[in-house]
Amino acid sequence: MSLRTALRATPGLLALSLILAGGVPAVAQVSVTTYHNDNYRTGWNSAETVLTPTAVHSSSFGVLKTVVLDDQVDAQPLVVPGVNITAGAFKGIHTVVYVATDNNTIYAVDATSGQVLLSPNFGPPVVKPLGCGQKTPDVGINSTPVIDLSSNTLYAVVYNQQATGPAYFVHALDLGSLTDKVPPQPVTASHTLTDGTTFTFNAKYQRQRPALLLANGNVYAAFGSFCDFAPNLSRGWVLGWQTGSLTPLGGNQITDSQATDADDFFLSSVWMSGYGPAADDSGNILFVTGNSDPSGTTYDGVTDIQESVVKVSADLTTLLDLFTPSNVANMDAHDQDFGSGGVLVLPDQPGSIPHLAVATGKLGSMFFMNEDNLGGFSTLTNNVLGTYTVGGCWCGASYFVDKDKAARVVSSGGRSIQVWKLLTSPSPALTKVSSSAAFNPVTSGFFTSVSSNGSANPIIWALTRPTQAQSTVSLYAFAPDIGGTTMKQLFTGTAGAWPANGTNTNLVPVVANGEVFVASYKELMILGLKAKGKAKK
Repeated sequence: MSLRTALRATPGLLALSLILAGGVPAVAQVSVTTYHNDNYRTGWNSAETVLTPTAVHSSSFGVLKTVVLDDQVDAQPLVVPGVNITAGAFKGIHTVVYVATDNNTIYAVDATSGQVLLSPNFGPPVVKPLGCGQKTPDVGINSTPVIDLSSNTLYAVVYNQQATGPAYFVHALDLGSLTDKVPPQPVTASHTLTDGTTFTFNAKYQRQRPALLLANGNVYAAFGSFCDFAPNLSRGWVLGWQTGSLTPLGGNQITDSQATDADDFFLSSVWMSGYGPAADDSGNILFVTGNSDPSGTTYDGVTDIQESVVKVSADLTTLLDLFTPSNVANMDAHDQDFGSGGVLVLPDQPGSIPHLAVATGKLGSMFFMNEDNLGGFSTLTNNVLGTYTVGGCWCGASYFVDKDKAARVVSSGGRSIQVWKLLTSPSPALTKVSSSAAFNPVTSGFFTSVSSNGSANPIIWALTRPTQAQSTVSLYAFAPDIGGTTMKQLFTGTAGAWPANGTNTNLVPVVANGEVFVASYKELMILGLKAKGKAKK
């Protein structure tokens, strides 16, 4: 990865000096300004000097602060050092953790003390949309916001219950005051269907779950459905707005533009369990779609692009490429969404195929793709670089470079973490080098992130997905290059709570500046080295 590429793909590092893959960066305060750390969605903080495999263990690492919040959190926390808080009772410079709840409250929390600095609310959430039991009882800010450090702006999509019905608004908030810089932009869109009629975006039926993306001077948001309810009225959308002004882009992407269907069933939702759309070095946008008509007869890769990794142009006007598994009809028939996971774009690699990507869905096959030629669709075979079994995935992959200077892909389908080494010669391939012990009772995948100091001291962090009988969210830490084929477990402990009511958890641990941040049900936990063993900084 070139320095230019690293800087473009890693907007969350302040004073970053990432060198070539595997190089050791200078000590820097780290900002996490977007979902999974960068627009590739690697989940990798490569400038962590405090949390090392020797420092992280049960006697030295644990919960430092617990912050009470007003509702469930589905969004990933974001972290920014050196913020000048200009409103409220705690004005001044702080390292701030930003957390958005389903009550439409955005918290600014001091990362050291746990003090709530600001907590504005942006209106009433929508209560149990369409009766969907996957979210109880409120849906407000459901997606991870994104921060533009160049303008000190936090962008968020808020879901409001208004007198006329549910509505989405895009907000551009000042980082220091969490007040609107410009009037919030209502989310509206329309698209021409195959018969020439116009289909209009309806906020009542669309769920804005995937994390926001900041790229090309735009903010992008993707939309799916609530429990696949009202499939006759819900389709997948990707929309965008210009940063600063929030002027809507002239184009948009709708994933099913067919005018009629025998079963009146459309969808092709974009939800990805909260994973955000990715951007490649050319500014193209990549995402994964879910199921459409269970008859399995509507796929054509043009007017209905369900169960696919999709690449579109930055202005959202052009479908550039896609990969659709050969068993798309069977996936549609049995609700086996490919779109239960997101797509990871790997940073530039050496060799004949420098641009690579991976994606995994409910069926548990991790597809390894040439990002410049995703593979299209064939009923006979999957035209990808490789297919690997990782377990059912309501999840998304992570990435890091290990001490041998080779890239690693981290999968987390099923009940375990698996680490895959990237081989670049004679042609790109993945080979499994280590796994974690099986998580219990996680059976449907979970989310990870990675911290390291360049290529030294990598730690994989993971959060469990509680079942209906559980209410505890546990944080795990593993050393992927210690312990041979079964990686060494460094730590496990309670890091949050979740109601035991069967609602989905898609939580992501965030590592920055010697601390780990986990937001869950009505609380934010800040974990780190305890005072006795804490390294001096």
